[in-house]
Parts: sequence; structure tokens; C-alpha cells
Amino acid sequence: MEKIWIGSELWSLHNLIRRYFDFATHRSEIESITGNNGRIIHYLAENADKDIYQKNLERQFSITRSTTSKVLRLMEQKGLITRQAVEHDARLKKITLTDKAWEMRKIMSGDKDKMEQTLTRGFSGEEIKTLYSYIQRMKDNITNY
Repeated sequence: MEKIWIGSELWSLHNLIRRYFDFATHRSEIESITGNNGRIIHYLAENADKDIYQKNLERQFSITRSTTSKVLRLMEQKGLITRQAVEHDARLKKITLTDKAWEMRKIMSGDKDKMEQTLTRGFSGEEIKTLYSYIQRMKDNITNY
């Protein structure tokens, strides 16, 4: 029996999803948004009722502090986020979306929903929950390596 390489398959799926967003979406309307920017915008919008800081994004997306810092600096330059000092700790900067980012999120949300429907077509609710649990376990395994 041929060896099954889960990591290779996940990487391949990642590339297909990225290609989907590059070619099968409203890409021309949101040209300045990278994949990371889109995911961060979505996360900030979904958690708009909470104070979100750089460390929250590092944890959520499993990215390093330096990468997160670079991404946020570029998003700020593009006018997608603002970083505001907080009273209780001068080192912390609360991250919020700008009106421009909220408008782009409206466009991206429909694309994301359509992609999710396409990915999970033919899966039962239980299968989706099981797959999600497997992915979470894989993330934990690699994080704790």
C-alpha cells in the first residue's frame, strides 16, 4: 500500500484554497488584501466586541511575533487597521478595523461562505465536526512538538 502523506495533502489543499480566492472571487475589488490580511480582518470583525491585541493574533493564527508585527504594520499602512494605546498598559495596542476594512469584509464574507460550502459539499454535520477535531489535534501535535 502506498504511503499517505497527510502534510502534503494539507499543503496541496491550502494551495487550492488560495488559488480559489485568487481567481474565483471578487479579487479585483480587494486587490490590496493578502490571504493573511483577509483572515485577520475576519477575526477582528468576529471579535469586534472584545479588545484584541497582537498576542491574540499570534495565538489564533500560529504565527510568530515578528511576522505578526510586519503584517499589522502593512495593514496599518494600507488603512485597514488602527492600533490604539490602552490605559492600563502602555505596551499594549488594541487593534481595530477601519471603515475601509469593514467594507472589504462585506465583499470577502460572501466569498468565504461560498468556499466553505464548496469544501464541505457532501459532508454531514457530524463528518465536519470530526474533521475539525482531527485538524485541531494535528495543530496541537505540531505546536507541542
